[in-house]
Order: sequence, then structure tokens, then C-alpha cells
Amino acid sequence: MNDCIFCKIINGEIPSIKVYEDDDVLAFLDISQATPGHTLLVPKKHVPDIFAYDADLANKVLTKIPLIARALQAAFPTMTGLNICNNNGAVAYQSVFHSHIHFIPRYSDQDDFSIHFGDHTEQYNTEKLEAIAAQISAQLEDD
Repeated sequence: MNDCIFCKIINGEIPSIKVYEDDDVLAFLDISQATPGHTLLVPKKHVPDIFAYDADLANKVLTKIPLIARALQAAFPTMTGLNICNNNGAVAYQSVFHSHIHFIPRYSDQDDFSIHFGDHTEQYNTEKLEAIAAQISAQLEDD
């Protein structure tokens, strides 16, 4: 894709600080560094989001998550946690439309990063939850 910043990084047209690379993926430091070590993992094949992955691409990309996570853990012994995020669509805060996974090392609860999940427990009883699960399950293909 001609105007994709991550494709340009993959092709060497824009410099990056590489952490890991193989034939299928590239991991590099995010220039914003939400926390020290903030790393992005991208497929070399341009896909806009997780919805465009096929099983082969998912295998090539997602199996690298533990590899990068363990490398961060070993590199930063003071790291006490790790957020692994994948945003899909503008409403989900995706800002570059080339699929990517963020690894954000956490050093304390005072880091300049947060995720807030609202508690809507009171709005969902077992019947509503079962209906939602059935709606999702009906869309899954049998393997």
C-alpha cells in the first residue's frame, strides 16, 4: 500500500528501530514510547485490521506475541506487567490502518497509560449473556 506508514517502515523507506524481524513480521519501537520499551508487531503483508487475517497470517503473527513479551520481560527486569493491545477501527483507537499489536511494558500504576473498562454488570443477567454468546457462537465456523 503506497501511503501506509507501516508498509514504508517494512520496505525501509522510513527508518525504524527494529526489535525483531523474520520473513513474515517486523517488531519495532513505537516512536511515542507510552512507556520505555513500547513495541509494535506488524505483519509484513498489508492488512488493515484483525478482520482481514486468514489462518496462515494469524499463525505467523500471533505466535510471535509470547516471543516479544518474553524478550521485553528479560530486557526490563523492573517491568511488573505488560499490556498487549490490538485496536481495530477508528472507534477502537486504531490510528494506523495496517494491523499492529502494541506491547506496552508497565513499571507501576503511575505509568502514563491506562485502559478503563466500565462495569455494566447490573445490566446483564444470565439470560442476556446467554443470548449474546449464542449470537456470537452462531457465526463461528466448524473446524
